[in-house]
Amino acid sequence: MKRFQFTSLGLLILACLIACSNAASPSLPPENPPSSQAAPKPSATKESSSTKKPPAEVKTKKVLIGFTSSQTGKYKMESERQSNGIKLWIKEANKDGGISLDDGSKIVFEAKNYDDEGDKDRVQELYTRLISENQVDFLISPYSSELTELAAAVANQSKKLLLTAGAADDATYKKGFKFIYQVYTPASRYLKGAIDLIADLNVEKIAFIYENDSFSVGVIEAVKKYAEVKQYEIVLSEGYDTGIVDFSSLINQIQQAEPEAEPDVILGGGHFEDGSRLVRQLREKKVAVNLIGLLIAPTDSSFADELGDAAFGVLGPSQWEPNTAFSAKDAEEFGVEWYGPTNEAFVKAYKAAYKGEEPSYHAAGGYMAGLILQYAIEQVGALNTQKVKATLDKTDLLSFYGRVNFDDSAEAHGLQTGHKMVYVQWQRDAKKKLIKQIIWPEAGKTAEIIYPLPLP
Repeated sequence: MKRFQFTSLGLLILACLIACSNAASPSLPPENPPSSQAAPKPSATKESSSTKKPPAEVKTKKVLIGFTSSQTGKYKMESERQSNGIKLWIKEANKDGGISLDDGSKIVFEAKNYDDEGDKDRVQELYTRLISENQVDFLISPYSSELTELAAAVANQSKKLLLTAGAADDATYKKGFKFIYQVYTPASRYLKGAIDLIADLNVEKIAFIYENDSFSVGVIEAVKKYAEVKQYEIVLSEGYDTGIVDFSSLINQIQQAEPEAEPDVILGGGHFEDGSRLVRQLREKKVAVNLIGLLIAPTDSSFADELGDAAFGVLGPSQWEPNTAFSAKDAEEFGVEWYGPTNEAFVKAYKAAYKGEEPSYHAAGGYMAGLILQYAIEQVGALNTQKVKATLDKTDLLSFYGRVNFDDSAEAHGLQTGHKMVYVQWQRDAKKKLIKQIIWPEAGKTAEIIYPLPLP
C-alpha cells in the first residue's frame, strides 16, 4: 500500500516537471512547413520593404552661357535690353528643373558675362577669357555688329557656337565663319521695306543721313541701290561720325537746298542716342519734310519719353514688336514647326521680371538667341557641339519672334534668311497718347501710315 502511493506521487511530480519544462522552452517551427502554412510570396507588383530600391537620382548638369554686354558706352541702352532678354530666357529654361536629355539627365543654364564697355579690344579679350578661363559651353554675342565681328572670330577659332543677337551686318557672315548663327534680319534688308512702304505715297526724292559705322553703312548702301532701282531721286547721302552732338551742318544742307533738291523723305540714323538727337534737332529747326524714318531709335519705347511731341510721325524698322501676333496656326500654314512661348506669354514674363518695362526688339532678340540654342539641344538630346551645329544648319521654325532659318552655304554661313522686319510709326491714340503702331507689312499692320507729316 505504501509503495503504490509513493509511485503515484512520483509520477505526479514527474508530470509537473515535464509540463513546466515545455512551457519555458518555445517550440521551433518545422523545417518544411506544410503548404497551407507557408509564408506568403512577395507580390509581383510591389516589392517587399526589405528589397525595395530607392528611385534613381536624376543627374543635373550645368551649361555655362558666356556673353558680354555694354554696361557703359554708346550701346548701353540696347545692350541692357538684350542682356535682360538673355537672362529671362535662362530663368524660363530652368523652370521645372531644366531641360531633359536623352540619357535621363537634365541641364540647367547659367550665365557668365562681363562688361565690354562698348570697346573692341575688351570684346576680343573677354571672349577669349570666356572660352579659355571660364570654359563656357556656348556663346551669345555682344550688342552691335562691330563688336560681334570680333567675338565671332574668337568663337570660330575655338569652334564654339555663337548665337548673334543684335548684330545685323551681312559682312560678318561672309568671312567663312562656320560656328556663328544670326538672329536678326540682315542689315541689307533693314530699310528695303521702307522703300516698298512709300511706293503708293507721293514720294519722289529721298535724303540719306546716317552714322558712319559698319552696320548703318551696310544698311544704307543696300537701300540706296534698291531706291535707285525703284527710280527714286537721291538728293543727299551724307554720313556722320559716331558720337556727334551737333547736326547743324547736315540740317543746313537740307534747308538751303534748291526747291528741286528738297527731300520728301529722310531715311538713315544709326543707334538710339544719335537718332534721338537728330530728330530733336530736325524738329527744333523746323525742317519741312513729309516723313522721317530712322534705324533703331524709333523702335524703343523710351523714344517718345525722350522726345515728347517731336516723336510724332517718326517711323523705324523693327525686328519684333510687343503686339506682333505670330501663332502656331501661322506655323502650320508656313509648313514649319512652332516653338516656344506665345507673344503674350513672353511680354508678360518680361514685364514681371523687369518692373513693368515693355520689351524692345533688343530684349526679344536676346531671348530668342537662347531659345534657338535650347531648341537645337532638345532636338539633339545631348550636349554635342557638332550635332547641335548640324541641327542649327537645318533649323526652320516659327516662334513669337517670327520665322528663323539660316543660310548653310559656304559663302554666307549662318546668315538669317527666314526673319523679316516690321515697320512702326509713332502715332496718337484716342486719348492723344503717343503709341507705336505697326504700319507694314500689310498682313500685320495695326494702323495706316500718317503721310505727309504736319508741317512744323
